[in-house]
Amino acid sequence: MATITTLYEQVFQTLKKDILEGKYKPGDRIPSEKELSDTYQISRITSKKALGKLVEVGLVHRKQGKGTYVSQVSGEKKHPLASSLKKPLIGLIVTSFDDSYSSKLISSIEYASEDQCLVILKQSFGLPDKEEKYIKELLEFGVDGMLIFPARTEHFSSEILRMVVDQFPFVLIDRLFKGVGATAVSTDNVQAAKMGVEYLFSLGHEHIGVLSPRTIETTTIEDRFNGVVQAYAERNSRVNHELWCTEIKSTLPHPEATAEQDIDIIKQYLMKNPEISALFAFEYQIAILVHRAAEQLGLQVPDDLSILCFDEPEKSVCDWTFTHLRQAANEIGKTAVTRLLEMINGESTIKKVSFPATLVEGNSTKVRKNSLDKV
Repeated sequence: MATITTLYEQVFQTLKKDILEGKYKPGDRIPSEKELSDTYQISRITSKKALGKLVEVGLVHRKQGKGTYVSQVSGEKKHPLASSLKKPLIGLIVTSFDDSYSSKLISSIEYASEDQCLVILKQSFGLPDKEEKYIKELLEFGVDGMLIFPARTEHFSSEILRMVVDQFPFVLIDRLFKGVGATAVSTDNVQAAKMGVEYLFSLGHEHIGVLSPRTIETTTIEDRFNGVVQAYAERNSRVNHELWCTEIKSTLPHPEATAEQDIDIIKQYLMKNPEISALFAFEYQIAILVHRAAEQLGLQVPDDLSILCFDEPEKSVCDWTFTHLRQAANEIGKTAVTRLLEMINGESTIKKVSFPATLVEGNSTKVRKNSLDKV
């Protein structure tokens, strides 16, 4: 299959050829970003990227307020932040450094990047405006590609759309964009949630509550709900949406409530639905809130209430652990880096890769009371 060169690479190669063949001599000013945009009918992002690469290899230099000029000595030189191996420079934007899954992802990306590329890390706190600001800054800085853990996927930023149009190398992690062709690496969240509910079914639980963050504007949360529905459908059981609570706010990257307020919400929820014998928390931090709420109500975990969640930290300070669905953070991070480097090197095929989660049994689940009597 033929390699499709990115737009900025095409402009870069054209300008490089003109310089090396003498069309632009040392000291000559070359076209500006706007002039290149008008000439080649490309965006300013693309022209900026092409000029940035010319600067990077040492063919031109910029004069503040005057323009870009051909250097006296042609030939490649190192990027100011790159090693002698001329490693690509990539940007990494995540929503948070704090939760277990994000920490594992960052570690795996850092490990996979060693000896291959340099990484600039930014935290968006789940705020779309901050995410867009960092994308702009990284593009202006001249990164070769980006790994993005999107803040939202219902409404993607104009900067991301521009990168799609300009064929700028970037990979989405954990989430997808509906209706936009973009490479993505994530967990198979439908499979993971379906497996979690099936496990609770196997323990005899019939009335299973589901707790998620207040925001469900991500394909991650949406896919987990879809997995829950599929598990019920394959069992020919009816989903009781009244047992779903989507009002948890304190675990959001930009909290809208305190943990104590969410614990009160969970307590009210449990008292309103006393038939619930198991809870599926879509996040580890939610599972902690559930455990605290249960204790305050005098419920024992797992004797009175089983709890299942995603992504418990591997380094626990005690022997007690939650039963959880472990995402393949190491494989996701490694694959995201590999795929981005392929794109930087000219591969343009859009690929969506997902990895299955694994169920890790802990101390928070057990066979439902009296379920053995029904066998």
